[in-house]
Amino acid sequence: MFKAENSNPNHSLTGSSWAHLHETEDKPQKTVNMAGAEAIIQCLIAEGVDIMFGYPGGAIMPTYDVIHQYQKEIKHILVRHEQGAVHAAQGYARVTGKVGVCIATSGPGATNLITGIADAQIDSTPLVCITGQVHKDLLGTDAFQETDIIDISMPVTKWNYKVTEAREIPRVLAKAFFIAQSGRPGPVLVDITKNAQMDYLDFVYKKCKHLNSYVPEPTPTLQSIKDAASLINNARKPLVVFGQGVILGNAEKEFKAFLEKSGIPAAATIMGISAIDNQHDNYVGMLGMHGNYAPNLLTNQCDVLIAIGMRFDDRVTGTLDTYAQQAKIIHLEIDPSEINKNVKVDIAVIGNIKHSLPQITNRISQQQHPKWRQQFNELKHEEHEKVIKQDLKPDKDDISMPEVISLVNELTNSRAIVVTDVGQHQMAACRYSQFKQTRSFITSGGLGTMGFCLPAAIGAKLGQADKTVVGIVGDGGVQMNIQELGTIMQSQIDVKIIILNNQYLGMVRQWQELYFDKRYASTEMINPNYQKLAEAYGISSVKVTHRNELKTALQKMFAHNSAYILEVMVGQENNVFPMISPGSSVSDMRLS
Repeated sequence: MFKAENSNPNHSLTGSSWAHLHETEDKPQKTVNMAGAEAIIQCLIAEGVDIMFGYPGGAIMPTYDVIHQYQKEIKHILVRHEQGAVHAAQGYARVTGKVGVCIATSGPGATNLITGIADAQIDSTPLVCITGQVHKDLLGTDAFQETDIIDISMPVTKWNYKVTEAREIPRVLAKAFFIAQSGRPGPVLVDITKNAQMDYLDFVYKKCKHLNSYVPEPTPTLQSIKDAASLINNARKPLVVFGQGVILGNAEKEFKAFLEKSGIPAAATIMGISAIDNQHDNYVGMLGMHGNYAPNLLTNQCDVLIAIGMRFDDRVTGTLDTYAQQAKIIHLEIDPSEINKNVKVDIAVIGNIKHSLPQITNRISQQQHPKWRQQFNELKHEEHEKVIKQDLKPDKDDISMPEVISLVNELTNSRAIVVTDVGQHQMAACRYSQFKQTRSFITSGGLGTMGFCLPAAIGAKLGQADKTVVGIVGDGGVQMNIQELGTIMQSQIDVKIIILNNQYLGMVRQWQELYFDKRYASTEMINPNYQKLAEAYGISSVKVTHRNELKTALQKMFAHNSAYILEVMVGQENNVFPMISPGSSVSDMRLS
């Protein structure tokens, strides 16, 4: 029987009773006697893991002793804090599509992973997190560095399990990898007691390919496919809203084919950015609180809304009672629990969109919707005149965040992987970055975790070593995991970090300006000397304070063959517009 298992019906496992799931596999033919710690590493090798992020400690020390012996097979990146390990694993997973792996010790080591695990859960990032635990005979005694990480992590993992016997390790880790990456991906945590790492087992590894009662990819009904196609064919003002499901399903080609045949304008959620080239004729920008004007306003004018691989987050919908009330809604989604969770839909097409979307494409007629798309063009022009023009060429001396992002596009030919933290700079990067390739935009979407950027950029660079990786971070967020500069130094990771420094917690300050009568309570930042910090970690750095220095500094950064920190002083009280005020409708988006 499985022990201490987690059932989370809101994340891909709807209808499953995890206490009764069993693998269906052939019996092993050959075994090798080894310690549990070595079995852990052999399992990772069998799953194709080539890199892991972690921090050692007492309860996981037997496994680290084995990691030391397998340095050629698996590269271990020593982070400076366990939160850095899990965010780095996220960055790696997001750019590669593989499972990210992190490892930590018991107690505070394990609890330090929780924020990143929660971030991965809400953003559907496949992770396997391995934690050490005290000896099984000490469980429940409040032993040194004992924490019940299973109960703590249960709400924020797709599945978790406590291993107390060495013989359990291969079966549980095989199951962990299968669950993490199948269906709607997510984080899995495996807690392994010290005795299980030190005791011996007859080892054999068999990948898990199936679990009874768990259907990771439901099959859509033919009727739902036909109904969706019929509704699309008869629509006069259809709108596609798409999210990360396009990327997670590896359905970028299928999505592009659908758009080009249907002629429907398409808007991205923050997590859907880079699923399609920003210059594609059908792409009309980003949805949400700080998204683009046209797709937000016209959401409440479309007659058919096709939601593809997105979950109707509140930052996208605004007030639900005013959201797309006039429209028939089609929802293509792999996770049945997302259907009707926030927005009631007319047609649900449940399944992997890589398979379901082409079936719809085959049944729709070729269309262009020129009059409808002209409405998007008119609103786009209005946003450009009232917002974008001023953002990119301010009439004041202060450098703007969009100016910096625009130059990054120019100097990288829009082919860099952009990783952001959370705040005003994040919204500027969402709005002004240009992408030609999928899996190029990495951010903390659902949880909004400050401190995400620096370690996630490390993971992204290690996952795509041949790509330029640019971390866009604010002066507040960078300090939350600034210790990971030590990881960059030790592992010699060539990431380019741009600190957009406005000497405030910018997004909070913007809300205080707009909604709290400019009472800037605890948002002004007195920052360290970032150049001296960079120097201390052996990283090259430059500070830019004037516009005429900016392009040259960026060129120098991109020409540099190792890690680089560019601090850009931007306007202290610049705001991000357009904006939907809290509690407002998407139709009430303000341009200033």
